[in-house]
Amino acid sequence: MGRNSRRLRTKIILFYFTPIPSDTIMREFLRTIKQYILPYKKYMVGALVFNLLSAVLNVFSFISLIPMLQLLFGIDKHKYSFMAWNTPGISIKDITVNNLYYYTTELMSHYGASVTLLLIGLFLIVTTLLKTSCYFASVGIMVPIRTGIVRDFRQAIYHKITSLPLSFFSEEQKGDIIARMSGDVGEVENSIMGSLDMLVKNPILLICYFGVLIYTSWQLTLFTIIVLPLMGWIMGKIGRKLKRQSLEAQERLSDIMSQLEETLGGMRIVKAFTAEKKMNNRFNECTEAFRKATNRVNIRQASAHPVSEFLGTFLIVLVLWYGGTLIFSHSSNIDAPTFIFYMVILYSIIQPLKDFSKASYAIPKGMASVQRINKILHTENPIKSPANPVHLKELKNQIEFRHVSFSYANTPVLHDINLTVKRGQTIAIVGQSGSGKSTLVDLLPRFHDVAGGEILIDGVNIKDLNIMDLRSLIGNVNQEAILFNDSFYNNISFGVENATPEQVEQAARIANAHDFIMQSEEGYNTKVGDRGCRLSGGQRQRISIARAILKNPDILILDEATSALDTESERLVQEALERLMKTRTTIAIAHRLSTIKNADEICVLYEGRIVERGTHENLLAQEGYYKRLHDMQQL
Repeated sequence: MGRNSRRLRTKIILFYFTPIPSDTIMREFLRTIKQYILPYKKYMVGALVFNLLSAVLNVFSFISLIPMLQLLFGIDKHKYSFMAWNTPGISIKDITVNNLYYYTTELMSHYGASVTLLLIGLFLIVTTLLKTSCYFASVGIMVPIRTGIVRDFRQAIYHKITSLPLSFFSEEQKGDIIARMSGDVGEVENSIMGSLDMLVKNPILLICYFGVLIYTSWQLTLFTIIVLPLMGWIMGKIGRKLKRQSLEAQERLSDIMSQLEETLGGMRIVKAFTAEKKMNNRFNECTEAFRKATNRVNIRQASAHPVSEFLGTFLIVLVLWYGGTLIFSHSSNIDAPTFIFYMVILYSIIQPLKDFSKASYAIPKGMASVQRINKILHTENPIKSPANPVHLKELKNQIEFRHVSFSYANTPVLHDINLTVKRGQTIAIVGQSGSGKSTLVDLLPRFHDVAGGEILIDGVNIKDLNIMDLRSLIGNVNQEAILFNDSFYNNISFGVENATPEQVEQAARIANAHDFIMQSEEGYNTKVGDRGCRLSGGQRQRISIARAILKNPDILILDEATSALDTESERLVQEALERLMKTRTTIAIAHRLSTIKNADEICVLYEGRIVERGTHENLLAQEGYYKRLHDMQQL
């Protein structure tokens, strides 16, 4: 019978709480919290202890109301005498109540009713002070947990972003990624972390309060438990759609961030084509869609407090009616003061239940953001270092592309590429835009993995190498000079630990950047602005070249490295690069054929295939595709 009774109570409680956040949401919520809360388990233990103390002291302080009410109304005329604590045949509850009343009557006989009331009131004040102190301690302990978990979320997203392959960012909008880092993590902080304190504190309060209620009057408590599921069902009906609506709102916020990011990146084009009105209209549409989605979420969430307030009052009135009926009919085992104490404890339960109703709204709302965050965190990274990698510290012999093929989303880009680059050689790759030149060189540092064939360095497949070792061998100078909003010094020394000022300056001199750096306000400590916006295109490119020179790699990849330079700077940088390339293995992509005339071998790509190869003079003599490109540039 006892087991069946426990099952019945469990079903009643689950029936009350389950409809609000669904089982799926709760499982997802608990899995998320469990994953991030382990580093803070000592804080959790402290929070549980202080919440338990707060609940016990709260109940204990309210117990003093019973003798206070008895004294005020003069209800109890019984004469009490002290009862030994180990009196046989009498429960500890009855002994405790008897002795408390005995001490109360003794105080009244010696000091009078007024002083006794004052002393009971002081006892209530002291227990309330202890209770609120424990509550403050429990809330204070939860603060490092909340802020720590939010910090861990942001760090996990950022670390995951830096580990993902470049193909991920070609499929995702940068504005959407930024929205997940800012808006979604902020929603997790406000919704889920705000509910965490409720979910730690309220179960303890409910267990303590329900225990006291059952102990005080099981009839009234049974009636209360029967009424609660109806309220849970009503709250559940209101909150079911909140997660879906919150997900829609966060997606609309992502659209806003994407629109803003595109506008900032393309502001020059927007103004050049006088498209301000068009962009404003597009942005207005995004913000209006976000406003409507947010309205639906906030209106539904705003209904939580008035509905819970009404249902709480409805519950109190029902219990007051039922309990009063029992007392008037003399079928209850409690008197009027004890009933008032019961109502005080019952009213104390209303607030934890309201908090649970708030959490039932906040958790689905926050889990919609967690779902969007997990799309990044759970993205599989196909480019990984092997379990037992081969470590390679330098290039000794050659790089070999053996029957290499590659596709973007089932669209073939490279077909059966065979190419050998000896140590110290300079290999140039030319061809029309879209022929696969940049894709080919991106395969070497494993920005993408080959779809067919293999790439070997000194006879070792690059998939068998440690990725950090592989990329440390390679220096990149891209067509788009990518700089960070930092000083000249830090941009040049980026990725090189413990670089000395002399080494940085030497790299800048080789790249023909030292003079304009020294002409800036603070020399090498001058900030270059967002993406180097304070510099010209040629200056940005020379800083990028200096960065590659300082890294001093065995393999140098030049992807249109001199395309943004003026004629004079191009000549100076080209001379510096030629001196640099004499001791390095270089793969250079070029549209200006004049910059690669001295390459050891020139490979001509056409529609993903190498159609010609040879020296500059040999290719001109063949009068093929390379000759046509050369003649077009001469014209």
